Amino acid sequence: MHRTLLRSTLLLLILLPLAAGARSMEPLVSVDWLDQELGADDLVVVDIRSDIDGGDRQAFEEAHIPGAVYSNYVTAGWRQDEDGVPGKLPPEDKLAELIGSLGIDNDTDVVIVPAGVGSTDFGSAARVYWTFKVLGHDRVAILNGGHKAWVEAGKPTESGWNEPRQASFEPAFRPELLADADDVNAARDAGIQLVDNRPANQFLGEEKHPAAQAAGTIPEAVNLEQQTLTREGSAFMVDRDTLDALMDQARVSADQQTITFCNTGHWAAMGWFALSEIAGQDDVAMYDGSMVEWSQDENRPLQSAGLFGN
Repeated sequence: MHRTLLRSTLLLLILLPLAAGARSMEPLVSVDWLDQELGADDLVVVDIRSDIDGGDRQAFEEAHIPGAVYSNYVTAGWRQDEDGVPGKLPPEDKLAELIGSLGIDNDTDVVIVPAGVGSTDFGSAARVYWTFKVLGHDRVAILNGGHKAWVEAGKPTESGWNEPRQASFEPAFRPELLADADDVNAARDAGIQLVDNRPANQFLGEEKHPAAQAAGTIPEAVNLEQQTLTREGSAFMVDRDTLDALMDQARVSADQQTITFCNTGHWAAMGWFALSEIAGQDDVAMYDGSMVEWSQDENRPLQSAGLFGN
């Protein structure tokens, strides 16, 4: 009798995760993985194509992954303008409403699908992914290579519009993933690593974002360029060995508390994703206001090309 009870208990322990719908899902999933999981009741695929990548609702309705719902990264409400800063995190209740309107509740697995045409639209997916994480939702992944990879792999698409069911999403905010200007200002004295994910010409102060008040970077920051984090001309994330080499080259420590930034919290989300989710680094936050907000205050320090050593 005791053996029978033991066998039953072991079987229950094995089957419980399956009964709860707990599938294995890494931060990056492949087209083959998604093809196998597609159609599950507890999985929502969110296509986020926008004018950043040349996509829109019309492109979605022409062809998308079967069952996917659409949420335009630029216009749906994933980011908001605040005091002249275009990429700030919206309030929790607004994001919860947006997420619930996509049919996503706290038990839903989410796969985010960018266009797949380059590093910048991977940044769109990384920003949405980071938003889910900030709101306490861990069951989220990005389709590596995006919509383009799905099509090029010969996977099926459908046309038309999928109306999401209404769901209720309850956020559990994680403040440690979000940095503000005060956090950044204190970072240098606290030994916190600052990682600028903009292209080198902006890091060096040779060019700037149109909304930034001044060129340059935050003193003592290092530069891990966003466009190096995907394979050239694609939205496929580089592998771990390549990422480690890029981090070494940029002098990014894997063992130091870190804040990533860019211009508006877009490319910085990609840097955050690479360091936190791929390299497995602890204590990584993102400064969503980034250089547009930082440069609004002339008392905040800036560093430009002439001040960099060799």
